Amino acid sequence: MKIVSRNEELLRDGLSHIPQSSSRTSLSSCNKLIRFEDISAAAFKIQCSVQKTPCMYSRLSKQYGMDIYLKKEFLQYTGSVKERGVIYLLTSLPQDQQRKGVIVASDSNFSMAVAYHASELRIPVFVIMSTSTFPARVKMCREYGAMVISYGTTAKDSQMHARRLAQENGYLYLEEEDSAVYLSGLGTVGLEVYEQVPKLDAVIFPAGGHCGLLAGSAAALKHLNPHISVIGVESESFPVLQQSLKAGHPTEDQACSNHHFYGDVSGLCFGSNSLQLTGKLVDKVVAVREEDILISMLRLLEYERATVDAEGAIGLAALVAGKLPELKGKRVAVVLCSGNLELHLLQQCIARALTCDNRVCRFSLVLSDCPGDISKLLEVLAREEVRVLDIKQERTFVTSEVFTVEVTCTVETRDKIHTAQLRNALLERYPTAVWTER
Repeated sequence: MKIVSRNEELLRDGLSHIPQSSSRTSLSSCNKLIRFEDISAAAFKIQCSVQKTPCMYSRLSKQYGMDIYLKKEFLQYTGSVKERGVIYLLTSLPQDQQRKGVIVASDSNFSMAVAYHASELRIPVFVIMSTSTFPARVKMCREYGAMVISYGTTAKDSQMHARRLAQENGYLYLEEEDSAVYLSGLGTVGLEVYEQVPKLDAVIFPAGGHCGLLAGSAAALKHLNPHISVIGVESESFPVLQQSLKAGHPTEDQACSNHHFYGDVSGLCFGSNSLQLTGKLVDKVVAVREEDILISMLRLLEYERATVDAEGAIGLAALVAGKLPELKGKRVAVVLCSGNLELHLLQQCIARALTCDNRVCRFSLVLSDCPGDISKLLEVLAREEVRVLDIKQERTFVTSEVFTVEVTCTVETRDKIHTAQLRNALLERYPTAVWTER
């Protein structure tokens, strides 16, 4: 994409003809041109309220053939980059509205950020959550200082109740949108990355439906250096942003999932401002598979000791999947924007990622039910230096010869090459061994 040098004019062209959204009740009147000066003002105003997170050189660099720098936004107090937009939004509210209070209706990272920062600013804050919300999220919001109310079985029920309470009590109903104030706060990530990593060639952001971070940061980066490539990454299962860019307006993906693993990655495209900024300033949007996201989470946990969720790992997933070969040998920053993943989901993700990475595998074979045969199998596994995770024996329902036992083993290997070596060794000794394909 060709980027002109006068970026304010570029932004103005992209946003000047956008109609005001009537569906947003909170800050739609604030939708206007986002300028570099707005982002700079946001950075100055929020500097004492949010972390200036590190952007560190990664040990993954050699593995993927480029200099990778990780912007660790998951280190924010509530574990999400959304704090930047939220604190700027809250401090920009009129004093009378701050006294009356705000209300949100979801268990998203946005709501968590509102709960914490509104409490810190002594703004009355109410969070309406459905009864299906994870108890850990409810507890966390209460610990931040918000009044949490459980209502309804779906997110829609909670939203309707929140709107009703807002109307009756004078609270400001907040939902994540792409007002200039919110985008300016998120855009401060772009400013920090530019300051922290000299001679940048590219910056990779999560995209999906909520692409405010991508849009706001692109506005900052392209103003500072139009030659820096800005790249967005979304899920192949929910290519909401790509569909919206193709259509020229925000679209709804019927396949959008409410599964907590995906978070905002699978959200609906929520605003024309973000979409227009993305279309004008973002050089490329790519999509990755769920397997790539899981492996990316595993790489970050192993190499960086960084525990992130799908939204936080999706940027690195584009490099893991080889979707950006043009960045080989370049200096690349990747924004890890979120680290809010429930413990039971974390366990599932690690187990699944090891399988996707060909490091946990399963095979079965039939042995004669004689003393020492299983010991010989274990000797083979020990010689191949694999870790046995589970071994099961089945005698009753074996359909082959009488007095045989079917043995099923789950083992852990070092990598794909080690797995192939193990498979060859087993087939050489046990030609009838059956490998369970994932």
